[in-house]
Amino acid sequence: QVQLVESGGGLVQPGGSLRLSCTASGSIFSIYAMGWYRQAPGKQRELVAVVTTGGGTIAADSVKGRFTASRDHAKNAVYLAMNSLKPEDTAVYYCNGSPATLAWGQGTQVTVSS
Repeated sequence: QVQLVESGGGLVQPGGSLRLSCTASGSIFSIYAMGWYRQAPGKQRELVAVVTTGGGTIAADSVKGRFTASRDHAKNAVYLAMNSLKPEDTAVYYCNGSPATLAWGQGTQVTVSS
């Protein structure tokens, strides 16, 4: 079973930046479009960005122009560059396939606050 491990979260001020990383235990990234998801307290988990196997990217309207997903097949890793962070970006962030067919990892907490 593939295990996903997210990292890179933390506390950042509004307008700041973070880069999240996700690594997988198995070499299946090459056959999956990968997505970044987030879940804020009291809200459903939502998809915020996708990177295809060919490196194409898609972002939700709420983060378009601020968040960019990328991947490194050689490292079995996907990344989420987050810029111009807002308090409403506060959430636990997860990676998974797109669609989300893999087991969920523990996520990484992102808190945007002054």
